[in-house]
Amino acid sequence: MPTTRIVIVGGGTAGWMTASYLRAAFHDRVDVTLVESARVGAIGVGEATFSTVRHFFDYLGLREAEWMPRCNATYKLAIRFENWRAPGHHFYHPFERARVVDGFPIAEWWLHEGLTERFDRDCFLIAAMCDAQRSPRHLDGRLFERDLDEDGPNRRTTLTEQDTQFPYAYHFDASLLAEFLAEYATTRGVRRVVDDVVDVGVDPRGWIEHIRTRESGEISGDLFIDCTGFRGMLINQRLGEPFVSYQDSLPNNRAVALRVPLDMERFGLRPYTTATASAAGWIWTIPLWERIGTGYVYADGYCTPEEAERTLREFVGPAADDLEANHIRMRIGRTDRSWVNNCVAIGLASGFVEPLESTGIFFIQHAVEQLVKHFPGPDWDPALRESYNRAVARCMDGVREFLALHYWGAARADNDYWRDTKTRAVPDALVERAERWQVKLPDRESIFGHYHGFEAYSWMCMVLGLGRIPVRPTPALALLDPTPARKEFQLVQNTARDLVASLPSQHEFFATLH
Repeated sequence: MPTTRIVIVGGGTAGWMTASYLRAAFHDRVDVTLVESARVGAIGVGEATFSTVRHFFDYLGLREAEWMPRCNATYKLAIRFENWRAPGHHFYHPFERARVVDGFPIAEWWLHEGLTERFDRDCFLIAAMCDAQRSPRHLDGRLFERDLDEDGPNRRTTLTEQDTQFPYAYHFDASLLAEFLAEYATTRGVRRVVDDVVDVGVDPRGWIEHIRTRESGEISGDLFIDCTGFRGMLINQRLGEPFVSYQDSLPNNRAVALRVPLDMERFGLRPYTTATASAAGWIWTIPLWERIGTGYVYADGYCTPEEAERTLREFVGPAADDLEANHIRMRIGRTDRSWVNNCVAIGLASGFVEPLESTGIFFIQHAVEQLVKHFPGPDWDPALRESYNRAVARCMDGVREFLALHYWGAARADNDYWRDTKTRAVPDALVERAERWQVKLPDRESIFGHYHGFEAYSWMCMVLGLGRIPVRPTPALALLDPTPARKEFQLVQNTARDLVASLPSQHEFFATLH
């Protein structure tokens, strides 16, 4: 029999992103039922995204003007890392590929030329736009543009996705997005059941036959998707699939979060996520249209929940008074196999590698895209499951290694937490890679070798910004003419200045949109 009945257990961002995407992919050729409990709230930390999320909305046929105002969404051009190198130091990790001059990334020339200490402002446009709180779009919706060369001021080209990876991602209220996607999916035929799952029935082979709900009885299906969060109700609890912990290299396992209403016009609608290093972890600041989302991600071996909440409230200031704090236990790692028999785990049930670099939504998107590509036929060929599991596991393992670099490669070492990040176990490959990066910055050949969402320029930005790994310019540059590189550096500065002068502020753009 063909796989036509899909049952998604769990709502929230993972459940409704999955339901919407599957409906957009297969239309009425499959029946999709989503079962969610009215008593289980959303985690609510997935408010910042990675730039590939734009594929998701494009696939659903949604324009930004349709969904962004409904979800209090804003643009995100970069992540600003504060105090990871030393108190008062910051740098940007932008959504902008490094330009290449005479076959070498511009950052290699930056090392050779000994320009300012700010590689992000010397090599990228987006750092200046972030400092000035600029929108990536003009008020008429046009994307910002970049001159092709300094000798042709009228020769301009739109910054396409190929040029910059993606010029921006999004911040949004995850709960509002789930509500929006629920409306999108149900109007297109997804059946919504609000009920509690009390049992999961399996056959002698260990395949799920049905779920039993408190009020609606049994719901049968061909394919079951576990979107029950850290509980892993189907994949871990019922099917017994083991969990692979990443805690040896990523010790942060708790978070405390606040939703802080603010006058965003006065506060400033920053087009970036801020990750501020703190005593036992780091604090995120995510600007939405009518508030900020903020939270402290920490390791409970170095900080109690009470200390973490106090630190976060002091960081926010008086605006945090009387706000309810949300304390979250995080399961850091991944389920060994995200697809077992006829059950696929997506979202936190599949894996989570802490909020740093905003990969939670990315993992959901990647998983459902892979599920469509590997969707089973009547014979349920196990090769499809194996291929899917390899892709999902490699993606998460790659992000694990990239995030381990953030801690191991940070120069900060002013207390036990930050000193221990230098001696904690990290993937063996990371140490080997770092030795190569000392003489040649990260490139496609020297980063994690399988798809994990991050390109070489991202690894390069972290190596240069964090400051612990000593780097020196590639010797070959001493034998090349530096004139083209110097022209490129000047062009970056001139174009950044023009963009700051011509683009609206992010608040002005969204005030117009709203």
